[in-house]
Amino acid sequence: MKPHHHIDEATLVSYAAGALSEAFAVVVAAHLAVCDACRETLAQAEDIGGHLMRLQAGVPLDDTSLARMLARLPEAERDTTPVQPPSRHDPDVLPPALWPHFGPSYRALRWRWLGPGVHYIRGAGVDEDHLMLLRVAPGRCLPMHTHGGSELTMVLRGAYDDSLGHFAPGDVADLDSDVEHQPVTAPGVPCVCVAATDAPLRFSGWVARTLQPLFRL
Repeated sequence: MKPHHHIDEATLVSYAAGALSEAFAVVVAAHLAVCDACRETLAQAEDIGGHLMRLQAGVPLDDTSLARMLARLPEAERDTTPVQPPSRHDPDVLPPALWPHFGPSYRALRWRWLGPGVHYIRGAGVDEDHLMLLRVAPGRCLPMHTHGGSELTMVLRGAYDDSLGHFAPGDVADLDSDVEHQPVTAPGVPCVCVAATDAPLRFSGWVARTLQPLFRL
């Protein structure tokens, strides 16, 4: 998997600074797990941030700073032992970043109907209106829409096309309110995406606008 659509640099800088909402951070983490290019950009942002912190007045940072910080945490929060995930080659396994909110298994997902050929699941443990999985049947054309704020979507399975190009597994669409698009899912298999938003979508068609309050999109 080699993504061709990446996270905007400003979003990665916000992620490095801990300034993203949890919903957006989840999608960023899922993409970083499969994208060498964005991991490299993130590392550069973290290096710049670390340099700026060292220039600030106060306690200097050194190799013992992390140990001092951990010593001040409650015992339950100190464990830094990495969790060994199951094989990423298992087609039933969701990206580990999604496990706390959707579980680890595709087969265990309980989809809810949203419209003909479209199902969704809201993420648990976060603001549920702003993190969700979407599953769209092959060859479906979604309503034309813009965004009231920002939207970050990552393709997990299948693919879709819109005015911005072809989006396949691992690709992300990092969108703002200036973008209007109408995704059309590719033939073959359903398109499964994880999406984070910080404001309701703005649909062009009256039918979608009428139904929007019912599904809190």
